[in-house]
Amino acid sequence: MDDVQDDVTSRRARGLDRAFEILTYLRLKRTPLRPNEIASGIGAPRSSVYELVNLLMRQGVLEYRGEDGRVFLGRKLYFLGMAYAEQFDLMRECDKLLTHIAEETRETAQMCLLEGNKYTVAQMKEGSRPFRISSNVGDPVSIAWTASGRLLVAHMSDQEILDFIPKEDFQLPNGEWLDPAVFIAEVREAMRVGYYTFNSAVETFTHCFAVPVYQADNICVATLCLVAPREDGLKNHASYLKTLLNAAADLSSRLGHVADEHAPGAARAVGRR
Repeated sequence: MDDVQDDVTSRRARGLDRAFEILTYLRLKRTPLRPNEIASGIGAPRSSVYELVNLLMRQGVLEYRGEDGRVFLGRKLYFLGMAYAEQFDLMRECDKLLTHIAEETRETAQMCLLEGNKYTVAQMKEGSRPFRISSNVGDPVSIAWTASGRLLVAHMSDQEILDFIPKEDFQLPNGEWLDPAVFIAEVREAMRVGYYTFNSAVETFTHCFAVPVYQADNICVATLCLVAPREDGLKNHASYLKTLLNAAADLSSRLGHVADEHAPGAARAVGRR
C-alpha cells in the first residue's frame, strides 16, 4: 500500500514539475503556442502536455489566444503576481526607488535578480532621454555577461560559483570565452568595493552599473542597475554610482540589513573599460 501511495505521489510531483515547465516555456517564448509545439519545445510526450494544458486552462492559468488552438499565460497568473508584489517587500519598495533613479540620472534603471542559474531584469524604469535603452523584463541571461552577476554570486565560494554557472555561459556574445578564474577575481573585487561597472558584454554601446541590495543575512538578493550610453556612463560615472549606492543602502535597510560602518565606499571604478 505504501509503495502504491509513493508511486502516486511521485507521478503527481512529476506532473507539477511538467506544468511549471510549460508555463516557463511560454513565458520565455512570449507568444501563444499550440500544445504540440510546447511538447516539442520542452521534449515532453504530447499526451501529457495536452492533459496538463487542459487542466491549467480549467484553472484559468492558461487561456486560448486566437482560433487555432494556441494557448498562452492566463489572467489568473497576473492576479497571483500582483498579490506576490504587494507582499514581497523588495518588489514593493523598489518601484519608487527606480523611478527616482531614472528621473535623477535620465538613464534606464533596473532591479535585477537571479532566477535559477541565470540573471534576469525583474523591474525597469526607462530614462527620459530621446534615445532609450531597455531590456525585456524576465528574460534569462548568462550571469557571466552581466555586471550584476558579479555581485549576485559573491556570497558563494569559488567552487560553488563554478558549479552554479553552466560552463557554456562563460562564452560571451562576441564568441570569446571569459576565463572563469578572471570572472571569480572580478566577483571578489566587486564584493570588496561594493559595486561593479563595465562596458556591456551584450550591448556594445552601453556602460552598465550594478550595486548590491542586501537582506538581513548580508546576502545580495538583488542589484540596482543603470544602463547608460557608454560615453555618458563614463562621463557621469561618479554621480551615477553615488545615486545607485544611496538608493541601494536605503532599500537594504528596509529589508533589515544593518550596514557595516567600515564597508568600502565608492572609491574607484571596477571592471573592464
